Amino acid sequence: MRRHLLALTLAALVLVSGLWSLPPLVDAVTGSVPGEADLVRPFLYVALAPVSNLLDTLTFFSLDRALVFAVVWALVLGVWAAWRPSVWWRRLLRGAAGVLVIVVLAAAAVLAPRPVPYVVATGSVTVLDYHAHTAASHDGRPGFGPQQLASWHAAQGFGAAYVTDHNTIFNLGVDAAIPLLPGVEWSVHRQHIVALGPVREIDRARFSGSTPRMLGVFAELHRQGALGIASLPEYWENHREDLELFVASGVDGFEIVNCSPKGLRFTAAARRSVIDLAAPSDLLVVGASDNHGWGRVTCVWNLSRPGADGFRANQVLARPVALAQGNAAAWLAPVSQLWLMFRGLDWDERIAWLTWIALITIYRAVPRRGGKKGGLGILARNLFMRPRESQATQPPAP
Repeated sequence: MRRHLLALTLAALVLVSGLWSLPPLVDAVTGSVPGEADLVRPFLYVALAPVSNLLDTLTFFSLDRALVFAVVWALVLGVWAAWRPSVWWRRLLRGAAGVLVIVVLAAAAVLAPRPVPYVVATGSVTVLDYHAHTAASHDGRPGFGPQQLASWHAAQGFGAAYVTDHNTIFNLGVDAAIPLLPGVEWSVHRQHIVALGPVREIDRARFSGSTPRMLGVFAELHRQGALGIASLPEYWENHREDLELFVASGVDGFEIVNCSPKGLRFTAAARRSVIDLAAPSDLLVVGASDNHGWGRVTCVWNLSRPGADGFRANQVLARPVALAQGNAAAWLAPVSQLWLMFRGLDWDERIAWLTWIALITIYRAVPRRGGKKGGLGILARNLFMRPRESQATQPPAP
């Protein structure tokens, strides 16, 4: 029991967390489980559930919680690895290797190719992303062009995506996996405005220097025939007292979910206040992957209804672990993020977790004897060896 305490603890967490399970998707406006869309996990994603779930969970972190999680677990793993008595330099190497585990996991979450969940929607809706970037943005991943962006979206069930690079208009006709729609993200006076549709160049200096000047950008976008969406986290961090002026000046909508580490700090109360402002004015509320080529998965999808406009034209679906970031205490992140991961498992994933736990435990538990290799190999040989070999190994009769 003592030797396999970690395996037993993990198995207990997998089972007990099912009593407080989270749905795969929730409506970010109502908090209910959507009836016309489902999150599908591919077979390989489920088969590799411990890796898939952990890397997804490390992706959906608010910035402050990510820092606390990384520091605490790097220290814990470093101390644990160095705890075993040995010469000082071996203990030092083991401690460094323990810290390196966190670095490798973070890099894998951002860069490693892997199977990802995707949304399947019913009815006449388009699964849409309103805000995404290519390498044309200053903080975009090098080499991450429109084709790569489209493939990233297609793998997760999107039917189309707006390309909104920083201060660089996208209006190219590109042969890609899904339609890529024209857009741009303008930076004007401590605010990012996602402009969608037939956008043209603007003189950003005209809309910089003060909030009243910045608000004039919405009228300019309307003259172009484009929409202007206020992006997170800027409008809440820098202009939360001015949001009614945003509405009066012609903003077309607000992001209420943004998958960037800074955007995930948005609290449930703040989200509700923006929804309550947008609904009476019949404004769009949208979710944004804000993908820059870093990371393999999104936390949000939009179900856009053709022919509709305003508040009811779009439904924002999000993963609960992402929505929880704004209200979850940063100092609890090393424990609470993993608890959220276990709560978000479906039963196929729980079975995969238990299977891997059992296989690794068997590998470690089967005794080494007779000079044979240990683990699963010796187990298989003992279970399936030929009768002749079995007889040959028996001691002679007296």
